Formats: sequence, C-alpha cells, structure tokens
Amino acid sequence: MSDRERAEEEAAGGTGADDVSAGAADADGASASAARPEEAAGANVPTVARVTEARIPTDLGTFELLLFEMAGERQDHLAMVMGSVAGGEGVLVRVHSACFTGEVLGSRRCDCGEQLASAIARVAAEGRGAILYLDQEGRGIGLREKLRAYNLQDEGLDTVEANLALGHGADERDYTVAAVMLRRLGIRSVRLMTNNPAKIDSLEALGIPVVERVPLEVPVTDDNAPYLRAKAAKLRHMLGGSAQLAAAEPPRDEAAPQPSAKTAGAS
Repeated sequence: MSDRERAEEEAAGGTGADDVSAGAADADGASASAARPEEAAGANVPTVARVTEARIPTDLGTFELLLFEMAGERQDHLAMVMGSVAGGEGVLVRVHSACFTGEVLGSRRCDCGEQLASAIARVAAEGRGAILYLDQEGRGIGLREKLRAYNLQDEGLDTVEANLALGHGADERDYTVAAVMLRRLGIRSVRLMTNNPAKIDSLEALGIPVVERVPLEVPVTDDNAPYLRAKAAKLRHMLGGSAQLAAAEPPRDEAAPQPSAKTAGAS
C-alpha cells in the first residue's frame, strides 16, 4: 500500500496502516488463525504496523526500505529488502540491532558497523534478501546507558560486566518484532547472518525456521578485541578468530582497574 493509498484510506475512515499480528493473513493469503509459537507460550503477541516504505538506491543496488511500528512503542524498526522475498524459503537475512556509535561515527569498539556493511553487500551480491534494523541500541539498553557502559569498560569491566553493573541484563533484546516483520514480508525460512546462537534460538522459538547460519565475522583489532572476547566467552558467540582474540588478550596477571563509584552510579 502506497502513502497515497494510506492517506486516502485514512480520509475514508480506515486505519492508514497495514496492521499485522498473529491473527492477520499470511503472505499467501491463508488465514493465520492457528496459534503461533509465541501465542502457545502465553506471550502477548504484538500488533505491528507497516507504516510506509521508500525506494533506496545505493552503490550496491536498489533496496526497498520499509518502516514498521509496534503498538505501544515509540520505536521505528526497518526492513531493507532487495528482490522478491514473499513466499521465499532460505532467504538471506540479517537481524541487526542499531548501533549509532559503530555505524554512524565509525567507532572501533565493536563490530556492528562492519557487520551491517557486510550484510548489505552480501544481500546485494545475491540479489535477494532482507536486513532487519531493530531499534535496540546497546543490546537493548539504549544509547545513554551504552555510553555509561563504555565508561565502565574504560575502567576495566567488559561489555557484559558493564551492563550488569548498571543494573541491566547482559542482553535485553527481544526478537518478537523481528519474527512478526519476517512474517509480514512473507519470508518462510531464513539463512541467518549471525554469530549469535541466542538469536537463532529466539527466532526458531518464535516460529521462524533458520535453515542455515551464515557467519558474519570481522577482523580482530586492538580496539574491538575486548568486546569480541567477552561476546565469545560470556554470550556464546561463535567466532572463528579465536587465535586472533587470544593474541590480543592482555596479560592475565595485570589486575583490571575497578570502576569508580561516580561512574557506576551515574543515572
């Protein structure tokens, strides 16, 4: 539905958006009244509205960028799609969480910017696929808290310890909206670009078959090694560059400095 069609529908008393939930129709027109996995688990299935979309020409080809909203949230989630994915099996997909520091500013603390660029390039090379860009900065804690976590990391904590010190979980992301977006796009199963087994487990538990994991690793540097090392050791990320990570690891007999009360207690 185009923006003009939405405006006309809204003027006529319609919703002005394509609402989709577990009870909406699937891409092939079949009723989705049967219980979804998340319904069977007793979870509240969100209503997701596809608000608008636009053509995005890039150096790698032309994508369609679709914006989704989940009811009750003030967050925009995006799907960057190339080719025909509706009804597709084994569609190349990246479920990516926003990272302002890595993707916009080029921060070398993490691998996010390089992973996003690689995922877009791989979809373009294949000519079909989707990148879901979720508004879940800092593994779900938001930009403000992520910057505070960076300060704790500079004082000796790793990325997981810093989140915990600030009163957050190690990873607070929820992939329910991603599963609903994939259904809205008509994608039946995915080849998922990820190093994170929890992401695979979550999507499969939400009814999205993951038929293949496509590794998405970046070169290890002195700046990102602590982050990657913590993700591998504490978040089970499957990283093949273990030798590089070990080589970049600081001597174990050096005591890590403790975070100051001022930094840890910032609010």
